[in-house]
Amino acid sequence: MLTLGGCNPEPARPAAPPPVVEPVLAEARMHMVRDQIVARGITDPRVLEAMTRVPRHEFVPAAQRGEAYEDWPLPIGYGQTISQPYIVAFMTAALGPGPGDRVLEIGTGSGYQAAVLSCLVAEVYTVEIVDPLARRAEADLKRLGYANVKVRAGDGHHGWPEAAPFDAIIVTCAPEQVPQALVEQLREGGRMIIPVGSQWGAQELYLLRKTPTGMQRQGVLPVRFVPMVKGRS
Repeated sequence: MLTLGGCNPEPARPAAPPPVVEPVLAEARMHMVRDQIVARGITDPRVLEAMTRVPRHEFVPAAQRGEAYEDWPLPIGYGQTISQPYIVAFMTAALGPGPGDRVLEIGTGSGYQAAVLSCLVAEVYTVEIVDPLARRAEADLKRLGYANVKVRAGDGHHGWPEAAPFDAIIVTCAPEQVPQALVEQLREGGRMIIPVGSQWGAQELYLLRKTPTGMQRQGVLPVRFVPMVKGRS
C-alpha cells in the first residue's frame, strides 16, 4: 500500500483458516446426534431426524462454524446465545410436538430452535425482543427454506395473542415466573416447556400441561438460561 512520504508495504497478515466444508460439517452433525443426544437418552425418532437435518452451523456466526456441533452454547451477539444441542433436543422431545401442532416459541435467538420445530409441526410462531436478532433469524430461516415459521420482534411476555391458542409453547429464556399471557394462549390440553428462576439463582426447566382444572407443573431439569427481558412499557 502506498502512503505519503514513501513506500510502506502493509505488514503481512497471517493466513485465514480455511473454511469448514459442508461434508465435514455434515459428519460433525451426525456425531453430535449420536454422541451428545442419543447417548444421553433421547430416543424420539422424529426429534433425532430433525436434529440430523437442520444445519446448526448456519445459525452461528461464521467465525464459530467450526464449533457449531460441539456440546456447548455459543454467543450470537447482543448478550444472547444459541443453546447447546442437547438442551435443544431435550426441550423439543419433552414438548412432544405433533405434525399438526401450532407452536409458539419465546426467544427466537438465532432461529435454530424454530428451524428444528419447523420440521416437526405445522406452524411455528416465534418472538424475539432483540430486534436485530429477530431480523437476522427471519432472514436466515427464509434463506434456508423454513417457510412455516413466522418471526416477530417484540416482548415475549405478551406472546402472540392474535395467533392463539397454541398446541404447545416453548420458552428459551428464563422469567422469574410463568407469564400469565402465555398460560392464556395455551389451548386446553396443550404443553409448555419453560425455564423459571432468577438470573443469578437457581433455574428449573418445567413442563406444564393445561387441564380443565388448571396448570400441572413438573420439574424436569436444572438449567441455566439467559433472563427473559421485558420490553419498555
